[in-house]
Amino acid sequence: MAENQIEIERKWLVNEAPKVSKRKKVTINQGYLAVNRNGTEVRLRQQDDKYFQTIKTGMGLQRGEIEVALSRKQFSSLWPATRGHRLEKVRYTLKWRGNRIELDVFKKKLFGLLIAEVEFKSKKEAGAFSPPKWFGQEVTDDKAYKNVNLALRKKPN
Repeated sequence: MAENQIEIERKWLVNEAPKVSKRKKVTINQGYLAVNRNGTEVRLRQQDDKYFQTIKTGMGLQRGEIEVALSRKQFSSLWPATRGHRLEKVRYTLKWRGNRIELDVFKKKLFGLLIAEVEFKSKKEAGAFSPPKWFGQEVTDDKAYKNVNLALRKKPN
């Protein structure tokens, strides 16, 4: 069954992450099947032993998101179509003042890139969030740091 929702998320670059060796983590392989200029993207994601197809719409702080669970066989049959449009990362989950931070440590062609993401229940909550000191520059509205653009190109300067 598809899950329809609105995603309200802010993103920051991270220059030096806190210790994460004992934190919960998942390995993510992500590839894109289709992308258009209005911000709609269709992606596949393997998150450890779970598989998903996701459609995201819009740009910036608030976006639409529809996610459907796939079987391993379904994922494997679609994955070759993402060749050249992929990224790999390890995601660590941390807590900060009642918020959940997802710290993405990118691999392969994006090695060295660290991005922290925080999802919120409302735009008001997002605007009131005060990030920890280890967060760097906010890149929520910087298209270069959207996962789809990272997968299609290389690490921004």
